[in-house]
Amino acid sequence: MTGFGDATAVERVEDGRYKADLDGGFAIGEALNGGYLMAVLARAAMDASPHAHPVSTAANFHRVAKAGPAQVFVEPRKEGRTAASALVTLVQDDRPTVDALIVTGTLDSAAEPGYAGDRPTGLPPLDDCTEFLPPSGSRGFADQVDMRFDRTTMGWLDGRPSGRPEVRAWFRLRDGHEPDACSLALAVDALPPVALNLGAQGWAPTVELTWHMRAVPAPGWLALHGTGRLLADGWFDEEVEVWDSAGRLVAQSRQLARVPRA
Repeated sequence: MTGFGDATAVERVEDGRYKADLDGGFAIGEALNGGYLMAVLARAAMDASPHAHPVSTAANFHRVAKAGPAQVFVEPRKEGRTAASALVTLVQDDRPTVDALIVTGTLDSAAEPGYAGDRPTGLPPLDDCTEFLPPSGSRGFADQVDMRFDRTTMGWLDGRPSGRPEVRAWFRLRDGHEPDACSLALAVDALPPVALNLGAQGWAPTVELTWHMRAVPAPGWLALHGTGRLLADGWFDEEVEVWDSAGRLVAQSRQLARVPRA
């Protein structure tokens, strides 16, 4: 099993152009997870920036990315003392697969929040949650991430969706890679679609996802809280908050996706 660092590595070919070998271990079916792709883009953006963290990412997903070679192009838009922005594009088979406007900045790991809202409720202690174990011999997303789910938000697995667009889980990488900027990009898109608890079935392709890195995460498990507000006319939204082991909000996201079809 390839480690997350190696799986998201990029190699600079020249200024503004990188090559990557996309890892099929982060696929669900044949499609690579969108959070994994954002982590690859974040690595290129950070390498090309004077700043250390992807504080804001707005990604548009144009088509399915698959395992294998790809290129990443970084086009700077602005560079300042506290932030820099760039358009970062993942290209595979000579076609743009993902475009992302990424703003980088440098976060202070010791910074204390001036204000922090209440942590979402409902996620039981780790030992009271359910682990999903992939079938023996399989290789895919569930082999790479260790997730422990709140059972009350997983009724859709047994044909009993809760009727509430929410999923909650604990999250970490199985290879021991501690939380960092790139693993936060993965975490915000790691939950099953909240639309499954509204009776939808199947794969839900993300069209646009915006996420913000709010703090440098502490080592240990991350708590994921996913919710939604509206499912209508073949579209639904999903919001995710990521809290670290120190009880801090470290990432938040919102995405627009197509309603799953069996």
